[in-house]
Amino acid sequence: MIALLIGLQIVLPLVLIAWLAIAPSHNLLGVSLQALVTALTLFAIARMGVWVFPPWWTPYIYALLFTITLVTVFRQHKPRRKLPSSWLGWIAIIGFVAFGVFVGNEAVQSWAGQFPPPIPAVNLAFPLRGGDYLILNGGSDIRINAHLKTMDESVARFRAYRGQSYGIDIIQIDRFGLRTQGVVPSDPVAYQIYGEPVLAPCAGKIVQAIDDLPDMTIPQIDRVNRAGNHVILRCGDIDVLLAHFRPQSLSVQTGTDVKVGDRIAEVGNSGASDEPHLHIHAQRPGSSVAPFSGDPLPMRFNGRFLIRSDRPIMPKKIQQVYQSLHYKKR
Repeated sequence: MIALLIGLQIVLPLVLIAWLAIAPSHNLLGVSLQALVTALTLFAIARMGVWVFPPWWTPYIYALLFTITLVTVFRQHKPRRKLPSSWLGWIAIIGFVAFGVFVGNEAVQSWAGQFPPPIPAVNLAFPLRGGDYLILNGGSDIRINAHLKTMDESVARFRAYRGQSYGIDIIQIDRFGLRTQGVVPSDPVAYQIYGEPVLAPCAGKIVQAIDDLPDMTIPQIDRVNRAGNHVILRCGDIDVLLAHFRPQSLSVQTGTDVKVGDRIAEVGNSGASDEPHLHIHAQRPGSSVAPFSGDPLPMRFNGRFLIRSDRPIMPKKIQQVYQSLHYKKR
C-alpha cells in the first residue's frame, strides 16, 4: 500500500505534466481543459498525499514544473482552432470533463477538510517540543484524515474506536523534510521521532497507562493492542489519548496528576503503528469495556486545527523553555 501511494504521488503528477508539455491538445478548448484538469489533480494530490517520501515540499516542485510547462505551451504551441475538428477530439474533451469533475470534487472536499466540524473543539498544548514536525493524518474529511473511517457505524469493529475519529498522527522530519534515511527502514530507531519525549497537552489525571507492549518491526502491526503503549489523560470531562509509546518509557502511572508540559513517555512504535509516530485524540469518556468508544472531539493546538501536511511550529519562547529542560533521547 505504501509503495502504491508513493508511486501515485510521484508518477501521476509527472505523467500529467509531461503529457501537457509533449502532447498538448491541438485546440484551445482541449488544451485549456487539459491544463485545468492537471492543475486540479496536482492540487488534490498535494492535499491528500501522505508526504513521507517524497518529502512535504515535493508538491511545490510539481507546481513550478506545471507553471513553466503551461507558459511554454501557450507561448510556443498556440492552438489555431478553438474547438475540436474531429470526433476523436470531442471524445478527448468528454474525457477531460469527466476526469475533471472527479478530481475537482476530491480537491474541493479535501480543501474543505481544513475546517473543523461544527462542534466545540478541545484546546490543547502541542505534545512535542524542540523539533520540526509534520502531520500525517488530521482534518475533518476522510481524504486527509484516515481516522474518520471509524465514524462509519455500520462497521461493527469501528465502534470501539470511534473516539479517535478526529485524531492526528505526528512524525518528525529533518531539515531536508525527511523522516528517516531510506524509504521504509524496518528498524523503528531509524526514524527521527523515535524516542522523542511526549508531554502532557492538558492538566488532568492519568486514568489508564499501558507500558509493557513491544515495539513492532516495520511494517508489522499489533492488531490486538491497537493503541500499543499509551495513556488516557482525563482533563475535566474530556479524555485525551496519547499512543504508540516506546516500551518502558512511561514517567506516569494510573492515578498520576499531571500539569501541562509534564513528561509522560517517549514516542515509539508499539500497537497498530505503520511506523514510529505519536497519535493523539480527544473524546468524551468511553465505557470501561471500550475506553476509546466515546464521542470524538476536534482539537486545536495553540489555536490551530491541524490537518494533513501541516508543520506545527512552536513559538520561539516555548522552544527556549523546552531546550532549557534538557530532554534527551534514550
